[in-house]
Amino acid sequence: MSLVVTQRQGDIVEVRLARPPVNALNPALCHDLASALSMAVAEGARGIVLAGGPNVFSAGLDVPHLLSLGEDRHALTLAWEVFFDAAMVLATCPIPVVAAIAGHAPAGGCVLALCCDYRVMASGPFRIGLNETQVGLVAPEGIQRLMRRVIGPYRAERLLVAGEMVESEQALRLGLVDELVEIEAVAQRARTWLEQLLTLPSQAMLQTRAVARADMIEALQPRNIGLDRFISAWYDAGTQAALHALIAKLGKA
Repeated sequence: MSLVVTQRQGDIVEVRLARPPVNALNPALCHDLASALSMAVAEGARGIVLAGGPNVFSAGLDVPHLLSLGEDRHALTLAWEVFFDAAMVLATCPIPVVAAIAGHAPAGGCVLALCCDYRVMASGPFRIGLNETQVGLVAPEGIQRLMRRVIGPYRAERLLVAGEMVESEQALRLGLVDELVEIEAVAQRARTWLEQLLTLPSQAMLQTRAVARADMIEALQPRNIGLDRFISAWYDAGTQAALHALIAKLGKA
């Protein structure tokens, strides 16, 4: 059974993450997401809306699953690779993708959103950002580039260094998201924006888009991710302690 649900309306396909309760990104979900995006393109879609669940777009990587792999470095590496592969499928998608963020989008959820063309977020006390330093990790250079290309170098530095998650209103002010609407209207507004974009002459729009997004594809190249270094840092004693403390905190929530 797929962990992604797709629905087509005309030229637009909605790809919805469907791994409750928080769409934690385990390898199966990442694989299904990449497959669903590729299938939508192969079947002739002209645009995609990427949606998550209500209140949580995606909580990021499935940390309990990653911790369960213990000292199996090979399995851990594969789990992270399939996530970065899914991000690359988004970044290289030949048709526009709009993120419909109807809730929180930390860490990996934020990365997926940053790989989209446009971000519509629910107004209210929902947070988005890259909080890696909070658990002793360094966001790879390529992921930091994704943040910088959207909100600029200095603002990205401030958020990245602090591992800060910002609420929707601040995210809009920073440019981290493009629009805020009521939570029940997020998916429809994403679709409406996409429909308006698709009224443009297709060839010119798509070719301009490809040029404009080339830096994103470059950012996600393996040399800019440095996965070996990232995995080594994962096993640092301080990082492991912070990750286990996070899981314990979430368990009490």
